Amino acid sequence: MSEVIKLTRKDFVSDQTVRWCPGCGDYAILAQMQKVLPDLGIPREKIVFISGIGCSSRFPYYMNTYGIHSIHGRAPTLATGLKIANPDLSVWVITGDGDGLSIGGNHLLHVLRRNLDINIILFNNRIYGLTKGQYSPTSLPGHKTKTSPMGSLEQSFNPLSVAIGAEATFVARTIDTNVKHMAEILRRAAEHRGTSFVEIYQNCVIFNDGAWSYATEASEKDENILELRHGEPMIFGKNRDKGIRLNELQPEVVSLDRVAREDLLVHNEFASEPSLAYLLSRMRHPEFPEPVGVFRSIEKPIYEEGMMNQVEESIRRKGAGNLTNLYHAADTWETLPQPEPVDNGRSWVTVDAPGAGYLDEEYVGVSFHGERTSGPASEHSLTSDTLADLKPHPPLTAHVNISLAEAISKLKELNVGLIALVDDEGKLAGVFTEGDVFRKVACKVTDLSQVNVKDYMTSRVTTLKADAKIAHALHLMSIHKFRHVMIIDDEGRPTGALSFRAIVRYIEESFLSPSKN
Repeated sequence: MSEVIKLTRKDFVSDQTVRWCPGCGDYAILAQMQKVLPDLGIPREKIVFISGIGCSSRFPYYMNTYGIHSIHGRAPTLATGLKIANPDLSVWVITGDGDGLSIGGNHLLHVLRRNLDINIILFNNRIYGLTKGQYSPTSLPGHKTKTSPMGSLEQSFNPLSVAIGAEATFVARTIDTNVKHMAEILRRAAEHRGTSFVEIYQNCVIFNDGAWSYATEASEKDENILELRHGEPMIFGKNRDKGIRLNELQPEVVSLDRVAREDLLVHNEFASEPSLAYLLSRMRHPEFPEPVGVFRSIEKPIYEEGMMNQVEESIRRKGAGNLTNLYHAADTWETLPQPEPVDNGRSWVTVDAPGAGYLDEEYVGVSFHGERTSGPASEHSLTSDTLADLKPHPPLTAHVNISLAEAISKLKELNVGLIALVDDEGKLAGVFTEGDVFRKVACKVTDLSQVNVKDYMTSRVTTLKADAKIAHALHLMSIHKFRHVMIIDDEGRPTGALSFRAIVRYIEESFLSPSKN
């Protein structure tokens, strides 16, 4: 038999100073939460509060439980992951009308339809409080704020209608000033199996004071609030002399001195069909009294339980998983070693390493524009044709000790973009390109004849052999943003400079020319 956990309100009060404006309705919500939780018999280490951004989102700091102050609108996302990872936790999402219904609206919808066993408490003050009074998704049309100085043009969200439309299994509303009613709703939400969604009318004394005065002022609230009780007719009013009757598909307010109680609409929070709950969520002041209480409470499969069942079924069929085997399962590929630089005493030159001519699998079986996979032109393929098939021209070659003036003069005279620079043995030591001129020489070197080109060349050069595949050269050009690739022989001597223009010309002549089709 498990030990009974005895906790008090003080056990849930953190050591943090509560920083809300004096008179804020959040204080009442915090107090009732701290009052209700001890009665649930859940250890504090199994309770987590998760919030997004906004005044309400400071809530986790003030609860002596685990807490996550997350990012704007994403609290339902974190709650989903946490609940799936540890289903034993009691997870509470604290959000506001801005955080939950604006940037977080999509996340809210999906956590409701999935029906995780978590609790969502939405503080609704019809304003953005933390950011100093902009209109929110629940602000009424025509409401004037700093971001709607001439009045909001937008139709406001009805949080409960949204929740019911998303098939939420527990939907309720309460008010920050009715602490007894609020405590009961929070208790009901905690006991519900599935996602519970509770909207709390909360007053922002600074930026939207009195937004709910018709529902909180002693002189008005009885005429404007309908407290829902399962199985009972919908009666309200200071003298309990008014009721709600259904006229075809429309609710209407009636007087009990003219209509019998038996003709009134009777609340059924357990109805599987959500139409009644949705109808009640649409009843708004001043045409109707606004319902508070539990609108809907039904049982449906719990998301995390269904997921755990699927995991167990998968293990039963296939056995326990093995991460190493998963890493080496289908759809894997091999990353071959990159060419390593070799020090030739003067500069760094890249030479072919084993597998340097390896063709990435992404090119295998790929047909490029105009490339035939069968027929007369099938002998041509970018995955089989080599750089030798391009018949590359020998590169403009010079010794590394020529001056900058000579090198730049040659580039200009021959209208080329690259010089291959070789050492005393004729091996490739680097290249000097028009890019080197702009990046390293222009506006930096005053006397071009007094310095050697080797001090300004690109020494780390990617090279290929003539038998390398064209597709491989294209791949290197793409990922490294090269305009040229050097071709060398077995001795490291430059034999050609492959340009992107030459490849394009080859594709056009070999694959796109009408005579080849």
